[in-house]
Amino acid sequence: MEPQPWPEPDPVVARAVRAKNYGRQVPLPVAVRDRLGELFPDGEFAQAFVMTGAAGWSPGRLALVTVFQMAENLTDRQAAEAVRDRLSWAYALGLDLADTGFDFTVLSQFRTRVVEHGLEEKVLDLSLARLVEQGLLKAGGKQRTDATHVVSVVRDLNRVELAGESVRAAVEVTTPHWVAAVLDVPGWARRHNTRIDTWRMPASATKREQLALTYGRDGFALLEAVYDPCSEHWLRKLPAVQTLRTVLLQNYTRTADRNGRLVTVRREKTEDGGAGLPPGHLRIASPYDTDTRWSAKRDTFWNGFKLHVSESCTDAPEKERTAPNLITNVATTASTVPGTKVLDGIHQQLQRRGLLPGEHYLDSGYPSADLIVKSRQTYGIALISPVLLDQSGQARENAGLQADAFTIDWKYQQVTCPQGQASSSWSPCTQHGYPMIVFAFTKPTCGPCPARESCTTSRRDFCQLTLNPRPLTEALRTARSEQAGRDWQDVYALRSGVEGTIRQALAVTDSRRARYRGLAKTHLEHVYSAVALNLIRLNAWWNGRPLDRRHTSHLARLELALAA
Repeated sequence: MEPQPWPEPDPVVARAVRAKNYGRQVPLPVAVRDRLGELFPDGEFAQAFVMTGAAGWSPGRLALVTVFQMAENLTDRQAAEAVRDRLSWAYALGLDLADTGFDFTVLSQFRTRVVEHGLEEKVLDLSLARLVEQGLLKAGGKQRTDATHVVSVVRDLNRVELAGESVRAAVEVTTPHWVAAVLDVPGWARRHNTRIDTWRMPASATKREQLALTYGRDGFALLEAVYDPCSEHWLRKLPAVQTLRTVLLQNYTRTADRNGRLVTVRREKTEDGGAGLPPGHLRIASPYDTDTRWSAKRDTFWNGFKLHVSESCTDAPEKERTAPNLITNVATTASTVPGTKVLDGIHQQLQRRGLLPGEHYLDSGYPSADLIVKSRQTYGIALISPVLLDQSGQARENAGLQADAFTIDWKYQQVTCPQGQASSSWSPCTQHGYPMIVFAFTKPTCGPCPARESCTTSRRDFCQLTLNPRPLTEALRTARSEQAGRDWQDVYALRSGVEGTIRQALAVTDSRRARYRGLAKTHLEHVYSAVALNLIRLNAWWNGRPLDRRHTSHLARLELALAA
């Protein structure tokens, strides 16, 4: 690839586009080329391509094709056909009428190169930088963030199916002759010659348990053959073999019986966490996508990822706005990652782009005491978000004294209870890896106290409470007192608008279901979808028309179509 400037729109194509859209709004690709010009220069992708060999298609224009593909929710084949057939796309890409385009597989190869060289964020960085130049985005102001679940592209498997399919996936990447020569397992061909989803699982729980153990024994037998000194060493390095090893380790144990024979046993959930299943964030859910994870949120249970979308926003009336709301960041994580683990990374990305907000509106799943303090001290951001209230038994039952009722003297390291009694000890410590402070009262003080039952539910004869360090405790108390007021609720109402952005992403780009396997390529999809949504919003802004978020239901659209 030799970086070259994009050619100007072909005059013949330009005249045809203008003639066909005379008196109408030009299509999105035409508006993007006219307003933004060469949006993704080839040189920005140079590190992903070599300078020798056969000439390939311009990576910058392939990036723009991928953005248009997301904007219309097209497959690779449909996008390649649009490059050949549509005048608006030819105009945006600078192609003439005789250009034959490219084979649809080029798009897959382009995505692979982009992911392998860590350039997933490049198109969003370039487009946001252009919008900053045009005065449509700037640092400070207000932004809001929300998340939604994303279903992976692979089939959902239960534990029995996962074990069987992991064995079959490992066999598929080896040579058939080698498997036949080294394995002599009864019923092997019948169990592993076809995909798991081509036949039904046994209805009996006993038979399903027997099948699960059989799959486990088959997997261990295959691994023993792979790691046999006589086997080829390259077999051990196959990703499918390593995935099988992990699946077996997570779902089975092997113990020796009285005769010294190895017995395969399934792992089960245990109260004490003995030989049970590993945590959900570590458990592989599919041999074909080792990044996807099972997760649950309220009534939703899914296998996939999470998408976090941040956008600029304003509470100014629509007539006074100088720019549309635009997506400034997208983050894709495993489905088991909580929002508190994502927020600092979002701020780092916004800081890298020079788009840190002054106020960040979030739901209660994102902030913590540490993040409230860190966001203000490190990034100068005020988190506008409801924080979790006191989780003590008294607070949950709305009875008795809560922790906020105790007065803290940080200078003299002493706490005074509502009855006027002072604590006897102040002990800094570490709990779950975080610094904490434990203070306690004496038995003679708490024992005869008339408010003891409303103060603590402990069976001990004295009260003991745990505090965060001073900055975190004061931040939490301030946030809890502020969010109780009506004025704060009115301000926080601005956050709800991000749900419309999530709805637009699902309706326009079908972000609910991942197109590709793996976390990296799924994130690439979300980044290009975000750029596509920004261009759609800009096009509506340029033409002075309201944004169509496609809230109309499928049934309503069908009724409108029938009526027409």
